[in-house]
Amino acid sequence: MDSKPFEPFVPASKSMPELTGKALGLGVLMAVVLGAANAYVGMKAGLTVAATFPAAVVAMAALRGFGGTILEENIARTTASVGEALVAGAIFTIPAFVISGAWDELRYLESTAIMLTGGVLGVLFVIVLRRTLVVEADLPFPEAVAASAIVKAGQGGQTGASFLFGAMGVAALWEVLKNSNGIQLVQDSTSRFFAFGRSQIDMLQGRFEYGGGLLVASPSASPMLMGVGFIVGTKISAVLFSGAVMGWLLLVPLALFLNPGLTAALGPDDSMLGLANEVWSKQIRPLAVGTMIVAAFYTLFNLRKSLVTGISKALGNIGAGGGGKTADRTDIDLNLKHVFIAIGVMAIATFFLYLHFSQSVKGAVVLTLVMVILGFLFAAVAGYLVALIGSSNNPISGLTLSALIIAAVLMVLLGLTDVHGVAAVLGVAGVVCCAAGIAGDMMQDLKVGHILGGTPYKMEIGEIIGVVFAAFVLTFPLMALHNAYTIGSAELPAPQAGLMALMATGIVAGDMAWPLVIVGMFFALGLILIKAPAPMLVAVGMYLPFQSTAAIFAGGLIKWLFDTMLDKKGANEEERSRAQNTGVLVSSGFIAGESLMAVLLALLVIGADFWPGLLGFQRLTFGFAPTFWLSLLAYPLVAYMLVWLPIKRMREGGLPSTKIE
Repeated sequence: MDSKPFEPFVPASKSMPELTGKALGLGVLMAVVLGAANAYVGMKAGLTVAATFPAAVVAMAALRGFGGTILEENIARTTASVGEALVAGAIFTIPAFVISGAWDELRYLESTAIMLTGGVLGVLFVIVLRRTLVVEADLPFPEAVAASAIVKAGQGGQTGASFLFGAMGVAALWEVLKNSNGIQLVQDSTSRFFAFGRSQIDMLQGRFEYGGGLLVASPSASPMLMGVGFIVGTKISAVLFSGAVMGWLLLVPLALFLNPGLTAALGPDDSMLGLANEVWSKQIRPLAVGTMIVAAFYTLFNLRKSLVTGISKALGNIGAGGGGKTADRTDIDLNLKHVFIAIGVMAIATFFLYLHFSQSVKGAVVLTLVMVILGFLFAAVAGYLVALIGSSNNPISGLTLSALIIAAVLMVLLGLTDVHGVAAVLGVAGVVCCAAGIAGDMMQDLKVGHILGGTPYKMEIGEIIGVVFAAFVLTFPLMALHNAYTIGSAELPAPQAGLMALMATGIVAGDMAWPLVIVGMFFALGLILIKAPAPMLVAVGMYLPFQSTAAIFAGGLIKWLFDTMLDKKGANEEERSRAQNTGVLVSSGFIAGESLMAVLLALLVIGADFWPGLLGFQRLTFGFAPTFWLSLLAYPLVAYMLVWLPIKRMREGGLPSTKIE
């Protein structure tokens, strides 16, 4: 190993403005906006996209006009990224309260309390672990290195904001044209049911007649979903789409064929198209949940060495945290004594939250202990995994599912098997998931700050402020999205929350379609035995609507076209890096623009109950019905902006390369 001491971009001896009002204000605003956007895309696509990269670009573009320093940009980016991390933990668990029936509607106070306690605990746990994982451990931190490179490159060139905001505008306008709450001239996708011919099979000395059919749907004409596919890449999007093929083109037709009684039960107002969707919702989804359960634990099993190492290092080096006196500002954390006191205070607050959920003092005590222990361990694990594979690949849903199962078994042992027990279990999952999400994201942010020369305790203060503001605000877009699109529906399926709800009610209340779940478990076992890539993604593909998964795959195909074009152009490493960075920013703009407009339209629908004029723009349809053919315009437009535009700009002095010198 090179013995040369590490030198940050901004030397420790240099002092410049850092934790300022403008940096914090911009960071908090971006935390709320990017968090709301990720709430929609996460519940729509089952995936969230790291906010570090767009937040870094926006921070550079916004603060440059006010004479902002690189360390102020770092604080703004750090504060902003917690919104995405916090909402990732929230959407994986809080919608489960509604899906499970524990709540009739999303509740503001309880939802905010879950995000606040989980988010703040995640920050506090990471402060204890920062020096161990960020400074002392020799870990790669791939996304942190890339984010710091973008910030460095932006100091001497363009920020790339034009690509980000241009794509946001295009996607936002498209969402207005296709959203049912907007003008809606565009039909997002189309579907058709193709009936099979009648088949006769001789069995049990009799002849039985079978029918059924195949439901075929077009990809959703969504720049947001195609942007997700572009970012995750061709391979991951193909694995996700394979789940859709298995679920919709194999299992749904098979269920219809083997259950001729379903067709006979159709009423005069029912259709085969509706029946196919009903079979997917009530039979295929529980099977996909069983697949997700085994796949989640298989993912953790594959990471067992990393998990054990992360936990061991966290426990073995807990005393190496900050708080001591040092002349080096780049190595000063918040005082650890105060941090441990704050953890105790948050644990007490969590006890009262669990008491409210469980209506049992004994249950609340047990759950609080479980939350503190698992929260810290999983925060260490999340931080360690982010250091190895990046925050976009952090399997917090698997960690959360482990916490949920442990809490659910304890509730059964304590005899809390009613709706209060279900709510308490989901409360544990919510706090742990928010803590793990924040921990992974914050560890990455602290590594970026370490590379750039930021002051740790100032970044930690920024993270806490960002969590507090985001927790109090982000419940509102969640409620608006539920009121406008309905959590758990085909428009907003929230697959991870559906998994949490099914597991909580299945274990605690005994209300689970176990035969379907068990079959799904064996299906996952088969995928594992043939060494299929990412069985969890296959399961998520089965759980999501076909239109959404197909659109993500379309984005993956566009990424394949992009890579092929780069090869044909003979792009060198710097040109390839510049083009890829431009593509990521355009994709991020698509995701932010479409999702933010969907949130805004949902808010307008709620506001129209009081001021009907807010939806006056809907009269601009001039009586025209939405048409599917207009949706076809989305594909060449997205392909141009994600392929030809970045390649054209890569040799014209476009966005600087993210390569570190």
